Amino acid sequence: MTRIETVLPAARRRLLRIGDDRQLTEAAALLSEPNRHMVVVCNRAGAMVGIVTRTDIVRQIRHCRGCACTAACAMVMTTQVISCQPDDRLQDVWSLMRDKGFQSVPIVDTRNKPIGLLSAADALERLLSDVEYEEELLKDYVMCVGYR
Repeated sequence: MTRIETVLPAARRRLLRIGDDRQLTEAAALLSEPNRHMVVVCNRAGAMVGIVTRTDIVRQIRHCRGCACTAACAMVMTTQVISCQPDDRLQDVWSLMRDKGFQSVPIVDTRNKPIGLLSAADALERLLSDVEYEEELLKDYVMCVGYR
């Protein structure tokens, strides 16, 4: 039973954070690089209070006039965030991601502080390697390799 903690090293590198008082343009700058889909918005204590996605930014820009797009992340962010913790089963989180169509899910500690960002690619890669390992063990068992 594979846990989220097994993909935490890659998830830590992928995590982007921004303060809830920062301007949306700063979040947009963070998301402007390839393969960046989500910024986790944190309060002053460092706890996750929401997320900003590219979709949130595009939705807000519709209402802005030129350089008047100075809204704070807190005004635009999605607050009902589905997250996971290191002890959660990877298969369960992947099923949720698949069902909801999520590319990424924040990983938080017990105090709701973000510690990583699980991507669908990382989840699938790990789950596939687990299946391949199980297949090898089963093949060895059937062929009596290592058994006397």
